[in-house]
Amino acid sequence: MVTITISGAPGSGTTTVAKILEKKLGIKHIYSGDVFRNLAKKHNMSLAEFGTYCEHHREIDEELDTYQKNVLQSGKIILEGRIAGWIASKGNIPAFKVLLKADEKTRVERVIKREHGDFKEKKQEMLTREKSEAKRYKEYYNIDVKDISIYDIVIDTTNKTPEEIGDIINRALQHK
Repeated sequence: MVTITISGAPGSGTTTVAKILEKKLGIKHIYSGDVFRNLAKKHNMSLAEFGTYCEHHREIDEELDTYQKNVLQSGKIILEGRIAGWIASKGNIPAFKVLLKADEKTRVERVIKREHGDFKEKKQEMLTREKSEAKRYKEYYNIDVKDISIYDIVIDTTNKTPEEIGDIINRALQHK
């Protein structure tokens, strides 16, 4: 069995695919975004507001990233997180690193399906959050989220079902 990281922007399908792989491979799935979401709730902020808050409170990202590193080091896990692949790469932790991507419209529609709301409003929240994350990751860790060179596989999920994506990843794992 292998350790797998699944990364991607909001609405790219990371959670759905991670759950499919958990079932298919029998490997536990951990979603690091839950920790971030719970912290945002604790601070009474939306995800976008909390992301901006984190731009001035580096210790929050560091706590979350230390947690992810510890999870990865335990091995035989599926870790879903925005920079989970980068954490494995920078920490020299063996993992099969997956990046999921999708076009912006599709991602916004998926977020609305999950969270409800107005397209324009959700798009703006999503873009604000992504900009904040990219800024923090570059500033804190010198990670350029647009650099996909560390990933073992990059999948455009725009026109694929979650099951198809799971099969693609499973086949890639078998050839690793």
